[in-house]
Amino acid sequence: MMVARAWQRLPREARDTLFQLGVIGWTMLPHFAHLPPWCVVMALAILGWRGRLALRGAPLPRRWIVGLVLAAAIALTLWSERTLLGRDAGVTLLVVLMALKTLELRARRDALVVFFLGFFLVLTNFLYSQSLLVALSMLVSVWGLLTALVLAHMPVGRPPLAQAGRLAAHAALLGLPLMVLLFALFPRVAPLWGVPQDASGRTGLSGSMALGGVASIANDDSIAMRVRFLGPVPAGEQLYFRGPVLSRFDGREWTRGVPSVPFAQRPQAQLQVLGSGVPYELTIEPSRLALLPMLEMTPDTPGSAPEPQGLVAVQRADAQWQTDRPLTERLRVSAVAYPEYRHGPRVEVPGLQDLLALPPGFNPRSLAWAHELRDRAENVGASAEELAALLLAHVRREEYLYTLEPGSYGRDAVDEFWFDRRLGFCEHFAAAFVVMMRAMGVPARIVTGYQGTDPVPVDGYYVVRQSHAHAWAEYWQRGKGWVRADPTAAVAPERIRTSRNLQPRPGLVAGALTTVSPALAQQMRRFWEAMNNRWNQWVLNYSRGTQFDLLKRLGFRAPEALDLVYVLLGLLCSASLAAAAWALWDRHRQDPWQRLQGRMAQALRLLGVNVSAHDPPRTRADLVRRKLGPRGATLASQLEALDRARYGRGQDGGTGRLALRRWWRGFAREARVVHDAESAARSATPRGSSGAPLGARRG
Repeated sequence: MMVARAWQRLPREARDTLFQLGVIGWTMLPHFAHLPPWCVVMALAILGWRGRLALRGAPLPRRWIVGLVLAAAIALTLWSERTLLGRDAGVTLLVVLMALKTLELRARRDALVVFFLGFFLVLTNFLYSQSLLVALSMLVSVWGLLTALVLAHMPVGRPPLAQAGRLAAHAALLGLPLMVLLFALFPRVAPLWGVPQDASGRTGLSGSMALGGVASIANDDSIAMRVRFLGPVPAGEQLYFRGPVLSRFDGREWTRGVPSVPFAQRPQAQLQVLGSGVPYELTIEPSRLALLPMLEMTPDTPGSAPEPQGLVAVQRADAQWQTDRPLTERLRVSAVAYPEYRHGPRVEVPGLQDLLALPPGFNPRSLAWAHELRDRAENVGASAEELAALLLAHVRREEYLYTLEPGSYGRDAVDEFWFDRRLGFCEHFAAAFVVMMRAMGVPARIVTGYQGTDPVPVDGYYVVRQSHAHAWAEYWQRGKGWVRADPTAAVAPERIRTSRNLQPRPGLVAGALTTVSPALAQQMRRFWEAMNNRWNQWVLNYSRGTQFDLLKRLGFRAPEALDLVYVLLGLLCSASLAAAAWALWDRHRQDPWQRLQGRMAQALRLLGVNVSAHDPPRTRADLVRRKLGPRGATLASQLEALDRARYGRGQDGGTGRLALRRWWRGFAREARVVHDAESAARSATPRGSSGAPLGARRG
């Protein structure tokens, strides 16, 4: 309340300036995350400086001071960005120029420059993110800039801020149909349309894996992708989304291996699908990786393979889907997966021996234990499948613990995990399993990706989070090819069956809300993710193909880009004609004050009171009193009341249309009464033959 009263006591010019500075600061706010620190400090300091001048009514700084600050900003931009060109340097300079221009608000033209710089700054936010939150924030910025623009075109003190805000909102709503039309039909031109990137680009996948890396990703609860199944939903243990396959181990880190044999002799995928397929649709967030984490197993066959728009996707020999460039934009693909499959060579081929390699000198206890297990009498001649079962049984029997906080491991990490600590996340189990299998002479490798989804779909889409990042193993079995083995399922089967991944500790706000009402927190989260999903599907994924589908529904058999132009021009011309017709019809309603002035002048002329078009109501009241005397007292009082409503101190710059209509009805009624009285008086006066009143002196 005290702040509101203090705000009301400020001069109107100061309030308008502070409102404009607040809008500018709000528009700059999303940029602060990627601007240099000096730019953020400088922009806030300049806005604070300008606000202090407005509060004190002090004069603006001289131009040479502004010039010095600008020169310093240019030098700092060149120092921090190493250039004055490009996106980052351009946005940095734009933010500084926007702030500096507020120190030159001496005339209306200066204000207009600030407004148009503000609108341009709104657009630059979408060069970094096109998320729903940024869009809502910029919608508020546009409304604020329009409101400030309305205030700049009005006399100081009129209209009030609330009325200017309503007028700005009304203007924005009038332009909304045109914006929707342009969005739906304006041709998408790549790569210009794809320049903005929603580009945090975080991902739980990479081309390498060190022990503890996947566990750290599990603390990231952001969305990696969304999946919608176009038929029966697969069971939880079938929801493996295949990412990078890692086969080279240097003792510390797993990376993608390069086969030692010529390309023509390398093992091929040899994928054979069985049973019925599962059609599905993926919406993948930007990952900065050149791969598609498709559901296992998605074959490279017509009707099943993904066809990402603007990308070339091929399936590697290890069944991973590779793209020709990293995913820097949100991508939607459709495909068909087959949970039952076989892949890889069924007999030994060159290149399989590469997947037996282990770095010398690392994990000696594990290698010795694996050799001893393989050489036991009961295991002589055991198949790869039987050896894998022995390892999984050992994990279940020895009560290994699945945890997000296994701590750091030393040089011989597999030894320490397998024999001493027995604490680990999925990558610890997968890495130890592969090392043991290789030590027993079985080709094996690590597969990374995502496993499982959120249990409840949002708008029909199941959410896959970065915390669903997972690592599992594959070993080669003669006659079958590559076989999946997930040691995590042996120690934490609920993680695989029901996607119950370990939960990181929540933040302060989220933790408090969850403690007070877990159901409310979950409901709010699902609501926000549903809104984000709709924004992604309906707005960000609106592509040229969607535009052509729209034209097909409008009757075009084989639409082309030129058809979009024709339809857009036709609709724009029709809208222009409709707007012109509406303006012609609505012209009589424009500026009701001017219309009232004309009708008022016409009524007074009938009473013999001649007024000018520029005379205010108070002047007209004086003329009525002089001309009509006591008979015009009521009319004069009504005119003075109108003058006070229009121009009095503390008024809103004029009455509303309804109030003017009520006033006019009362004024017209009184004018008719006066006119009738004047007519009756003239009729009752005796006149001579010349028409003059009797007794009148002849000149």
